[in-house]
Amino acid sequence: MASPSGTVRKLPARFIFACFVLGLAAWQAFAAVLPQDRSDAMYHSYQGGGMSIDGPSILLRKKIGNHVSVSANYYVDTISGASIDVLATASPYAEERTENSVGVDFLHNKTLMSLNYTTSSENDFEAKSIHFGVSQDFFGDLTTLTLGYSKGNDEVGKTGDDSFLELAERQNYQLGITQVITKNMIIGLSVENISDQGYLNNPYRSVRFLDATSARGYRFETEVYPNTRRSNAAAITANYYLPYRASVYGEAKMFSDSWGIEANTVKLGYIHTFGEDWIVELRARHYQQDKADFYQDLYTRSAEFNFRARDKEMSTFNNLSLGVSLTYEFQFSAANFFKKSTINLDFDHVNYDYDDFRDVLAIDVPVGAEPLYAFSANITRLYVSLFY
Repeated sequence: MASPSGTVRKLPARFIFACFVLGLAAWQAFAAVLPQDRSDAMYHSYQGGGMSIDGPSILLRKKIGNHVSVSANYYVDTISGASIDVLATASPYAEERTENSVGVDFLHNKTLMSLNYTTSSENDFEAKSIHFGVSQDFFGDLTTLTLGYSKGNDEVGKTGDDSFLELAERQNYQLGITQVITKNMIIGLSVENISDQGYLNNPYRSVRFLDATSARGYRFETEVYPNTRRSNAAAITANYYLPYRASVYGEAKMFSDSWGIEANTVKLGYIHTFGEDWIVELRARHYQQDKADFYQDLYTRSAEFNFRARDKEMSTFNNLSLGVSLTYEFQFSAANFFKKSTINLDFDHVNYDYDDFRDVLAIDVPVGAEPLYAFSANITRLYVSLFY
């Protein structure tokens, strides 16, 4: 099921650049077997940076025979508030985003093929995407090769301006390999290429420039981004299974794009089982990125450069996330239609620190000397899974 950190276009903690890399680990880990039959119901919540986002999600997955599995997912974000770069030029807002997706998996011998279609709708944004993936096991099922391709189309509107309509197209190519090194250790390598074209900035974001005639000493104007972007990501993951029903894992990821952004992510985790029913996971994640070539917190004049950005997600920043997951598993009797059920609680606390994005809401501070912005966020996911 999707997580709220990567689904809302206006969400300040969307992890825009990290998510390109984070997605790699999800698809590289699956061998050529059909997913389990299951139903999930989830409530997710994000609180931080002036934003409140929550909503439900429902996932259904069912096999048809021994070779086909179908799935459907319904996901809702209810959004209220506004991030600091929106509050600088506008008031808080409330809206809802709805996402629907359907998918089918086909298994033939040791080859698994997957096809997924997703639509996302807001009052000012429509997106459609399709993804195709294939995985193949080799060498006695010790090696799994995965290939993936995604294509998406966005329609971007603007609240209060019915004449505003922009388009964007996105393509994504993925390649990964997972290798069993020993009976206790698995290593995965993956690379990803992303191509974006069209309207790629947010119509609500603005840059600021010096203006001595303004009472604040500066004014705002709309951001201007290039209409093309090429991105590359690479990741290495490792999982080591300990002899006392526990495991440790690590991830190292790199990202770079044609806008000059370079980012890296390091994640460490520990999973431990207690008795037959409880699983606890502890994790820590650090993300750091450099700013885009055309990003500045304060420009010296209007239209100083052809491309201009002040969206804080384009700045130099880092975040540190600490998280814990708790899972309780309940086994049904062998005669029951349901095989087992799990109750899962995930909680992450994230601290964001910006190196060149300033808090323009600060008062009685000289222009350009405002304090650097920082905030924290809490992300919670509570979901119940039924396996049958």
